[in-house]
Amino acid sequence: MKRVLLVAIGLVIGAAAFAQEPYPFISTTIAEFNEPWAHEFLPDGRLLVTEKSGHIQLVTQDGQKTEVAGAPVVDYFVQGGLGDIVIHPKFAENHLVYISYVEKGENETRGAVVARGTLNLDTPAVENLEVIWRAFPKMDGGLHFSHRILFAADGTMFVSAGERNKFDPAQDLNMTLGKIMHLNDDGTPVAGNPFASQGGIAAEIYSYGHRNPLGLAFDPNGQLWNIEMAPRGGDELNMVMPGANYGYPLVSNGNHYTGEIIPDHDTDTTGRFTPPKAWWNPVISPSSVIFYTGDKFPQWQGNVFISGLSSMSIIRVIVNADTGAAAEAERFVMGKRMRGLEQGPDGNIWAIEDGPGGRLLKLSPR
Repeated sequence: MKRVLLVAIGLVIGAAAFAQEPYPFISTTIAEFNEPWAHEFLPDGRLLVTEKSGHIQLVTQDGQKTEVAGAPVVDYFVQGGLGDIVIHPKFAENHLVYISYVEKGENETRGAVVARGTLNLDTPAVENLEVIWRAFPKMDGGLHFSHRILFAADGTMFVSAGERNKFDPAQDLNMTLGKIMHLNDDGTPVAGNPFASQGGIAAEIYSYGHRNPLGLAFDPNGQLWNIEMAPRGGDELNMVMPGANYGYPLVSNGNHYTGEIIPDHDTDTTGRFTPPKAWWNPVISPSSVIFYTGDKFPQWQGNVFISGLSSMSIIRVIVNADTGAAAEAERFVMGKRMRGLEQGPDGNIWAIEDGPGGRLLKLSPR
């Protein structure tokens, strides 16, 4: 049942779950931005930061900012705009950068896309940007685009797509909405995807039944995970398996905002749906996820870190490497809506806040 969260995932929510200050890290402000959405490290230690309204900033670790020319024209509407930015695993050789954003369609429809271009750091500018993947179909409204990008070690990529607050598309294999896609670096479906034999849109799909998957990450063993924003209650941390159905909107540990009840995951007696490894009610409003593997915080190696919007927190989760069972260990209340997390090449955790004046923060050991 939804009201037995503490038993369901073995968490202690309340005063004991919140870390006591002083926290084991020092937060240093590096720079401020207008609605930052994502940040990515370059091999030389500089960062790329996207701003939702359609700007890309090149930032040094001491906070000097230079706007990158060649950013795409975006549909800046509600949750839509410029989104994720990642570099190709072979960036040192090919200088390729991948950018997700929302573009406008016909009759007030819109949808997420992934574009690829060459990053010229001398200018700096993104050159020869072209769209290589589009969420299908475009829908009206401005919610649940997701559009996170994650490269695997083999050079293929995973792309998340929200169900656009339309519910049913998450179960429809003829749509990308409410799915995680597995694509080659040119945007084409990976051979051997779970529904490849069906062709068309289905050939792109890796997993389905998602609502608003706003974070993708690999654990130290190379297993894919996602964090997603659920309806009212029930934010989920999922171990993502090929072909798995995560149930939305047929099952969820939350309910619709209208008050309409959604059956819980534990009501599924068919084994058709894959339940989350951890879930939250009250919600944390997750916006990104990483597994920490650095040496600056050795006590946290292998732990999950989640940025939270409404919770204004960074949440640390311990995952059992053998079973995948997950439980919140502690919560660092930051006092601002937290949009994204990245582990820096220096082993520190780098966070960005949400909204106007959102700061890039370096979290280093105290």
